[in-house]
Parts: sequence; structure tokens; C-alpha cells
Amino acid sequence: MSDSLSTGRLVTRLLLVVACMFAFGFALVPIYDVMCKAFGINGKPDGTAYQGQQALDEQRQVRVQFLATNSVEMVWEFHPKADDLVVHPGATNEMLFVAYNPSDHPMTAQAIPSISPSKAAAYFHKTECFCFTQQVLQPGERIEMPVRFIVDRDLPKDVKHLTLAYTLFDITARKPPVAQVSLTQAAP
Repeated sequence: MSDSLSTGRLVTRLLLVVACMFAFGFALVPIYDVMCKAFGINGKPDGTAYQGQQALDEQRQVRVQFLATNSVEMVWEFHPKADDLVVHPGATNEMLFVAYNPSDHPMTAQAIPSISPSKAAAYFHKTECFCFTQQVLQPGERIEMPVRFIVDRDLPKDVKHLTLAYTLFDITARKPPVAQVSLTQAAP
């Protein structure tokens, strides 16, 4: 009787530990967001499309710097067409990023954005961005990918410089690209 009682307690404790671990896993995302906000790191944009129309603030200029990096396993060449732009809050702006696949096989990539300083992320609105979708490039293919954005007029006055950084990840293993077939090859 003693063995079955101790086995029952052990099973109960193990189930409690599993339940706590499961709950902690779900709590990690909100904890991460709170920590980022508290320490001012990461500057994740909220991912929502900007719907507002704003009047142009011609009295104010903000410098937007563009950075492009590859994750460790990514072999593509990836860079912005210019290092920075000076913009007026409320104006629609565009920057082109260039990607080139030097490999001998099709690859799929995903760009992850980050904005700094983090307090400016809520005031930076991307209306079109290559980061919204996965990019597939064939061997030797080069593309220009636009990002269109508006710096909100409500951006705090002390923020005169923003950095929009992208990290490009190779996700080919998770989502294999479809090879292009020319019409001449497809004909019998």
C-alpha cells in the first residue's frame, strides 16, 4: 500500500511539473515583450498596416538609416540602395533593397525588421515591405525589393534619427522553393 501511495504522489508531482512547464512556455512571449519594453531593446514593430493619412511636417527632418545583415547560414548578397534618407514626418517614402542569390539552387528567404530607438517603432509605419512575404530567388537571380514607409508626425521631438535594420534568414529547408520551368522546357 505504501508503494502505490508514493507512486501516486510521484505521478501527481510530475504532472504538476509538466503543467507548470507548459504554462511557462505560454508565458514566455508576454514576458519577452514586457522585458523588451522595459529595457528598450529589440524595437519590434507591431506588424499592423498603417491606415492613417497625415499632413506633411515640412518644418521637421528625420534621418532614417538602413541596415541589412544576413543570418549565419544565409549566402545571399543583401543591401539597401542607399545608407540613409532624410525624410519629413507625414511623407510617404521608399527605399529599395537589393538581394542576389549567388548559389546554384533556388532559395527561400524571410527578412525580419527591427527599428531603433525602440520608442520610435510605434511611429514608423511600413505601408509596403518585402518583409511581409517570403522571397524566393532562383540561382543567379537579383531583385530589388521596396519598402514604403511613413514616419508619424507624432514621433517624439527628441528623436531625430531612426534605424531600420533587416536580418535575412535562409528558410529554404522549412519551405523549399519551386523551381521555375520555362515554357520551352514544358512543351512535349
